[in-house]
This record gives sequence, C-alpha cells and structure tokens, in this order.
Amino acid sequence: MVIERIDSPRDLKRLTRNEIDVLAREIRETLVEACAKNGGHLAPNLGVVELTLALHRVLSAPKDKIVWDVSHQVYVQKILTGRRDRIMTIRKGGGLSGFAMRSESEFDVFGAGHASTSISAALGMAQARDLNGTDETIVAIIGDGALTGGLAYEAINNAGQLKSNFIVILNDNEMSIAPNVGAMNRYLGTLRSKPFFNAAREKAKDFLGHVPFGDVTRKALSTWEEAAMRFTSSEPKAAVIFEEMGFRYVGPIDGHDYDTLVDVISNARKIAGPVLLHVYTVKGKGFEPAELDKRTFHGCGPFELENGKIEFKPTARPTFSEAFGEALTTLADRDRRIIGITAAMPDGTKLSKFAKKHPDRYFDVGIAEAHAVCFAAGAATAGLKPVVAIYSTFLQRAYDQVVHDVVIQNLPVVFCMDRAGVAGDDGPTHMGLYDIAYMRTLPFMTILAPRTEDEVLPMLEHALTLGSPVAIRYPRGNSQGNHLEPPAPIVHGRAEVLRRGSGVAILALGNTCDVALDAYDLVAAAPKPTVVNMRFVCPLDEALLLELAQSHERFITLEEHSLAGGFGSAVIEFASDRGLTTTIERIGVPNALIQHDKQPQQRAGFGLSGEALAARIRSVATASL
Repeated sequence: MVIERIDSPRDLKRLTRNEIDVLAREIRETLVEACAKNGGHLAPNLGVVELTLALHRVLSAPKDKIVWDVSHQVYVQKILTGRRDRIMTIRKGGGLSGFAMRSESEFDVFGAGHASTSISAALGMAQARDLNGTDETIVAIIGDGALTGGLAYEAINNAGQLKSNFIVILNDNEMSIAPNVGAMNRYLGTLRSKPFFNAAREKAKDFLGHVPFGDVTRKALSTWEEAAMRFTSSEPKAAVIFEEMGFRYVGPIDGHDYDTLVDVISNARKIAGPVLLHVYTVKGKGFEPAELDKRTFHGCGPFELENGKIEFKPTARPTFSEAFGEALTTLADRDRRIIGITAAMPDGTKLSKFAKKHPDRYFDVGIAEAHAVCFAAGAATAGLKPVVAIYSTFLQRAYDQVVHDVVIQNLPVVFCMDRAGVAGDDGPTHMGLYDIAYMRTLPFMTILAPRTEDEVLPMLEHALTLGSPVAIRYPRGNSQGNHLEPPAPIVHGRAEVLRRGSGVAILALGNTCDVALDAYDLVAAAPKPTVVNMRFVCPLDEALLLELAQSHERFITLEEHSLAGGFGSAVIEFASDRGLTTTIERIGVPNALIQHDKQPQQRAGFGLSGEALAARIRSVATASL
C-alpha cells in the first residue's frame, strides 16, 4: 500500500502521479475505518484529501506554515505527518486529538477548536516572518461556514492594510455543521454558479495572461464554469469583495482536482500580497453515506463500516439538551414573546425541534456568537424573551457582549449553556469548565444548574419570569437515572435538601448530585452525610448554608467546573464574609487542561465519582473519632 510508505511530507514528494491517486483513495479508506471505530469528524476530512495532499506536495512544512481553521479537518494532515500509525486512536484517551495541537506535532503550528481564527493567526505569523527576515510561506485554510464569524473579517481587513504575502484558502463546501445561513452563503453561491458575462471572461483571460500560472490551471480557470480571477459584470453581486478588501482572488477551483491545486498553490506563492484561493469541495467526498448525509457525518459516532449505518441506542432518559429543546418549545407554545437563538448549532443544542414548531421565532445567526448575544440584547429591549442556546465553551467568545450589552443594561436574556462541564472526546478546546467563574462576578446575573433533565423545564420557566440576565448550565449527555425523585418546586435562590444527615454536608451542583447520592448510598454506617441540591450559584441559598454550618463540621462542595473561581469558591467567599468556621473542602476540576477521553474517565480522574466521595466521607468520619 502506498499509505504505508508515508511517514512525512518528504515521502509524499517522491510519489508518482498515479501513486497520488492511490494514496488519496487509501487515505479515504483509512478515515472511514478510523471514524467507524471511534466516531469523529468524517465528512470534513473526506472533503480535503486532495487539498491536503497538494499543500504538502508544494510546501515544505513545518518550515512553511499551514493553519487550519477549527481544525476538525486535520486528520488527513495527521496521516501525512508521522501520525499514521496512531490514527486509529483518534479521540480516544491517550490517543491523537481530533484537532490540531501544538503539543502533539510540529506540523500543528496553531491549535484550534473554535471557528474563524485561522486568518488572524496566519497573518500574525506572516508579520513575524517579515520582521525576522525569513521566507516561509504561510497558508490559512478557512471554511465558508467560518466566514460568518466576525474575527475572519477583522483579519481580512487588517491583511488588506498590511499587504503581507500569505495565502488564504477558502474551503467552500456549503456547510458548517448544519447548512450555512446568511448573506455570505448566498454571495459565495453567486461566485460558484453565476454565468459570467463576456466582459468578465475577457478580463479574466487578460489577467491570466499576465500571471505565471501553469497550463493546467490556466485551462481550468479559462472555462466557462471556472472563469475569472476577478469576477466583474454589470450586476453588483458579481464583484469579488475579497479583492475590494485587498486580496488577489483566484477561483472557484475544483478542490478535488489535484493537478490544478498543485499548480494554483505553487504559483500563488509568487504573487505579492495576500491571495485568496476559492476552493470548492464536496463534504464527505468518496464515502456515499457521508456525501448523502453531510450533517450527520460532520461529527458522528461509530458506525458500520460496510454501509455507514449509525446505531442510535435509545436511552431510558432524554439528554439535557433534548430536555431543553422540549422545554423551550413547550414554553413558547404559551408565550409568543419567547424566541430561540443559536450560533450554527441547531442540532447540538436541540433547538431544531423549536425551529420546526416556531420557525418565525427561531434564529440561526451562523458562527457568530458575539452577534447572537448582542442580537438577543436588542430583541430584549423591545419586549421579547430571548433564549440563547449555546455551548459553554463558545459563549466565551461573546463575553464582552454578555457584560456590556446584556448585564450592564440588566436585560432579560436567558443563556442556556450546553456542554457545561467535561466535553469528552473533543478535548480541551471544548471543555465547559469556566462559565461559572466568568458569569458569577456579574451584577444581576442568576446562575442555575439542574440535577436531572426533569429540572430543566421548571428552571427555564423560572428564568423567563425574572426580567434579568439568567444562565442555566447543564452537561453533555444525560443524568445517570439512579436518583429520579420528582424535583421540588423552584423557589428563587433556594436549594433543595435531598437527604438529611450529620457531620458532613455535601453541597452538590447540577449533575454532581448523582455523585453525592451515590456516595450517600455507599456509606453504609452512620453518620450519613446531608446531601443538598444547591440549584443556584447566584444567588446562593445563604439561609440554608448558615443553618447547615450550625449542625455540620464540614462542607464538601461538588462541581463539574474549574475549582478556580467556581461554585466552591463562592461558598468559601460566603463563609469568609460571614465568619463561619466550618471546614470547606472542594471537589471539582483542577486548574489544568483536561485532555480528550470519555466523560466517566474524565470525571473519575478528579474524584467526581460516588466511590471516591464515599471513601472521602469515611476518612473524614474516621479522623474525627
């Protein structure tokens, strides 16, 4: 097999043209096999096989820098850069990351996991190169979906001013995770498909005659379908905005035509200033199930290798996300002022059900988290009740809007923070471990966390009555289902005592109540601990904490969040302010990066298991004898 001879990009450069086609096929087979076993971002990687091969054939990485946006399409590069023998470990604990990581390989020149960053990073590298007097080529690859993010335009604007030599490859597959939305998507559709006027074609031919492209590329770009480095016509939509912003535009180019890609990339290096190559690819290319269902195979679980069938195992309980989608739809049936907002994640957040039931009140703003929050703030000033469904890790991108646009104006925006806590096999870029710390310092902010899926509806209903900013955080997946007592009614700022005991009071937040109740059951002998479902981080149930401090020697706080600045810290601050002498022990996530693994293993790694907590309670009881 050709793939077995590839241990670095140097090996790629030795291959014959026929061997390149064989290698492309073998890479696709390897990708399908790896993702069938482990799950992963299959469709994006299948779409960039020829593009990645062409980049590493032309460039001399890692001296030349290749910066992948989001980087969930970096599996092909991992195969080509000395990690082929570990590709079957991708996204597994101790195995390869599903994203680019500087700590993993010198070829991963910039880590990523969030969208719209690559142009900014590449431009910074280009400026460093110029200041250092070196000559490496810098390339950023960005998807069309990521062009909804404002950071991309900030970088494009700056690049047009600086005029540094670097290449941006726009990987246009008409998708992010869900289908793309917005004016940019329509505009790129114009560039892809518009029949151009003869004047535009003549300008293209004239330009091609003065640019040092090879025969293969010149022929491809001169066809009716792929004509034009600068599209111009009597219709304003045909103008290329990238050129207006200082880039030399080339395309659209067939992203699966290896020869043309090699030619275009080779010659783009010779053009002074920033160049944008518009490459059109097919997401899921070469694996029919992924081509037919790009949305499912963008990021999928394990599947049957032969036919791509994904086994959806029904669970006894809905996930927290599904409970949220049901709850929002139910509440919106009663109140027409409720609107749902997502930043290109309708499926992950389960807003898709709300979208079908209330399409006029559903807003997918694209990968534009800051805009989503400011948009919600504006809607709130006009009497609507915006609910922003967003992953905790992605809300970090809109922190200024949370502070400046929502909190300072005390607007009733509800943030439903999905994936709060450990993120499993996506790794550190997707961990939702910091939201309490960055939200609880804000005036007017209420923070809640449901212990089970059954608490999502009453908490969301309560949040929508407050008339001020609210954040509800809940984890990926569902609760374990072992402790399903019906929740008590939600009372603002009040916790719920689940078990009465003595000595130790376990103050559990959200899904860690399962851990606390497991530990309670495992502690066979008296004294049993008191177990509290705290429900609220802001405001804390101060009256209950004062009461428990009178009757318990120790508090143990549980949270699936960073210990730095989290829920436990809030309890310690309260105790200090009130002069309480109760010993407080915090169990949560250490102030370190948590690598990809399965969620149960991640939780067990820092003591969030019933067994570990029960052992801790026993040791405390023994020490006090």
